[in-house]
Amino acid sequence: MARVKGALATRARRNKMLKAAKGYWGSKSKHYKMAKQAVMKSGQYAFIGRKLKKRDFRRLWIARISAQAKVNGMNYSTFMCGLKRAGITLNRKMLSEIAISDKEAFAALAEKAKAAL
Repeated sequence: MARVKGALATRARRNKMLKAAKGYWGSKSKHYKMAKQAVMKSGQYAFIGRKLKKRDFRRLWIARISAQAKVNGMNYSTFMCGLKRAGITLNRKMLSEIAISDKEAFAALAEKAKAAL
């Protein structure tokens, strides 16, 4: 039986890693060992970043809702409590969009929340 060498698979694997490291500074984009470390670390940062993005957006939405709730004479927690008791199930993303674009509708929601309390 013929001897099989792994050069083809090894070269393909290394090229794949170097392609992923394209654009990195210095030897991180040229040398396989450095590129492998950089790609692994960037993958970790990307994973963490996807989790942080959700956190950051939620904080932004809450800040926007809170600011508009204060204009309508309530704080954030009482506003959300009032909405829950009124049976209005809008998520924070949509509430923040309403707070930005349609202040009259948000005022109507605030009135319903006050009435439910």
